Amino acid sequence: MVYRLLFIFTLLISPFFTKAQDVLTKLEKEYNNVSNSPTEQLNLAPKYAKALFLQNNKEKSYQILKANIPIAVKQADGKYATILYAVQAMNYRLDNKHSEALKSLDLANVYSTKTNSNEAKGYLQYAKGWILSRNNKTTDAVAAYLKAINYYENSPTTSTLYGRFATAVKELSTVYSNLNEYQLEEKYSKQFLLLASKQNDPNLTFDAYMRMGYVYEQKYAQNPSDIEFRNKAEQYYLLAVTTFNKSKEMMLNKSNLSYAAINLANLYIGFNRDEAMHYAQLANKISLETGEAIHIASSFGILAELAIQDKNYNLAKSYFLKASMEIGKSPVRDQNIELSILESLSEISEQQGNYKEALIYYKSYVDKYKSVYDQEKLDITKRLESQFEKERQEQKYIKLQLESDKKAQQIKLMNILRAQREQVYNNLKLTEENQRERLKFSELESEKRAQQLRLAKLETERKNNDIKNYKELLTFKEKINTYYFIFIIIFIVLIILLLYGYKQRVKSMKQRDELHALAMEKEKQNTKISTLTALLEGQEQERGRLARDLHDGLGGLLSGTKLQLSYLDPHQSETIEKGISKSITQIDGAVEELRRVAHNLMPDLLMKYGLEAAIKEFASRMSTNVLNIHTEFINYSNSISEEKQLIVYRIIQELVNNAIKHANTSEIIIQISEEEKVLNITVEDSGNGFDSGSLNMKKTAGFHNIESRVQFLKGTMNIASEVNIGTSIELQIPIH
Repeated sequence: MVYRLLFIFTLLISPFFTKAQDVLTKLEKEYNNVSNSPTEQLNLAPKYAKALFLQNNKEKSYQILKANIPIAVKQADGKYATILYAVQAMNYRLDNKHSEALKSLDLANVYSTKTNSNEAKGYLQYAKGWILSRNNKTTDAVAAYLKAINYYENSPTTSTLYGRFATAVKELSTVYSNLNEYQLEEKYSKQFLLLASKQNDPNLTFDAYMRMGYVYEQKYAQNPSDIEFRNKAEQYYLLAVTTFNKSKEMMLNKSNLSYAAINLANLYIGFNRDEAMHYAQLANKISLETGEAIHIASSFGILAELAIQDKNYNLAKSYFLKASMEIGKSPVRDQNIELSILESLSEISEQQGNYKEALIYYKSYVDKYKSVYDQEKLDITKRLESQFEKERQEQKYIKLQLESDKKAQQIKLMNILRAQREQVYNNLKLTEENQRERLKFSELESEKRAQQLRLAKLETERKNNDIKNYKELLTFKEKINTYYFIFIIIFIVLIILLLYGYKQRVKSMKQRDELHALAMEKEKQNTKISTLTALLEGQEQERGRLARDLHDGLGGLLSGTKLQLSYLDPHQSETIEKGISKSITQIDGAVEELRRVAHNLMPDLLMKYGLEAAIKEFASRMSTNVLNIHTEFINYSNSISEEKQLIVYRIIQELVNNAIKHANTSEIIIQISEEEKVLNITVEDSGNGFDSGSLNMKKTAGFHNIESRVQFLKGTMNIASEVNIGTSIELQIPIH
């Protein structure tokens, strides 16, 4: 039972939290920054003064209000003075200065007549309701809150409207909750949630979710069989926890998390012990960090209840004692909670068989109960006296109301007599008007007859004109028919001419298309001839290079060998052996040169293992101490024909030879990749480079041959080069 009492108490005090120190520092900085702008200062002063007061810095809060109220009073618009006096009234009420609070509220009311701001008037009514509810004048408080809501609903949107509107709705839902008006409580709690979402303030959103969770928890308490109410309460409490965790830096009070955790633990304790333990421990941890005594006591109360369920009475007793200590630290004491703790401790001691201790706790419980009972009797006496005074005032009000009703009846009777006289006067006026209408009707009748005669004459004239017009129409139609006939003949002739012209044009266009097709075919033949010519030129150059290699390399080696052998002396054995050895070495060189020439003419690796192996072998063979040739094959599947592989090999061979001859490079990269039926080839070097804009393909034999081979493969070539940086040549060749 203890945890439930603690939970209710927590719910009641939670909305009046204090602002965090960093938020107060931020407000102070903002307030000081706008000191040169009276309007901005007056807008910020109410919020800053409230924050100071709730942070227990009452003296400075009063100073801020006293400094800004004279400035607000001098303004033509009374809205700033209204709001500042309303804040001052609420501060006085929190400080238990009742007479000063009422004076400030009266002054706020005076200045509210000097403004058209519905928001300021609504704030005045909110402050009035807030003070009345704390003076136990619930009915008047509700009326004031409803007026505030009405003003806010008819106010233009500002940066503070939804926040103030939401606060008024929240207070009203709390009042209806205390009055057990659950439907109205739910209505205004939902409105509070809607307004909080519009203000985009995580603190308001947290409060709204907690308010909705408590609404559905009350419904569940009244209907324990309806699990849907419990699920909705759980949903809103969890949303409150999520809101807090997402906006920790913007939350005004860290103890809000322990507040939500206590409510969740209380909800789970009946059906999910693990979750109840989780949130009870979370609430205990957070409340110990924040030092919120009531929250600490609440969490210990829930943990004690869970320990009792486990029959761990020593642990439960420890938790109850800790809860009792925290209740003692709280500035606000709740005697009912202390009674419940003492009663629970007595029951636990009895369960443990420690009857002496149980008797001590029970005696403390009885003593506390007597003091509470005596105080309640005194409070009841005062309440009855207050109720008697209230009823006496209500009797006076009823008498005044009866006298007022009597006077109202007299006024109503006089109004009826006056209405009867007015009715007689109106009847006389209607009779006179009726006679006038009859006279007008007779005049209209005579005028109607005259009109009928004129109409008859006009009808006769119209018929004569119709006959005349009909004759003219017949004549006109005959002429029109003649014109139609002539027009049809001309139209037919034009159609015939247009058809003839169209046929001639179609014939001419057909001939033109045939001539164009022939020209295109001729151009294709010329292009093909040019490509084949270039290929033949490349082959001739290849043959010339082969001849040079055979003549200069192999021929020279063989001639040297022959000359060496011809100088051998058969009589000198030592000379013969050295000569033969040297000749064999030269013949080996000739064989190697022959292999190199043959390999360049038709690489064996290309025929046996494909393009990838041939290119890698070529790169390895051409690499030296001062030149590195790297190869990269990406997604290459060797899917092109042998004929195309040979042409690609020759292209790469030509590009590498050009780079070695002209680029003075130390590194060459050959990259071949295959994607979407296209073979991408890139040959890059880090050599001298050249100006690609000044390159003339037709005058450069090497590039011209390469381009001819690429065109033969129906591919494209792109050259990118920069002086002293290098050259990159990219080829795209279709695979099929």
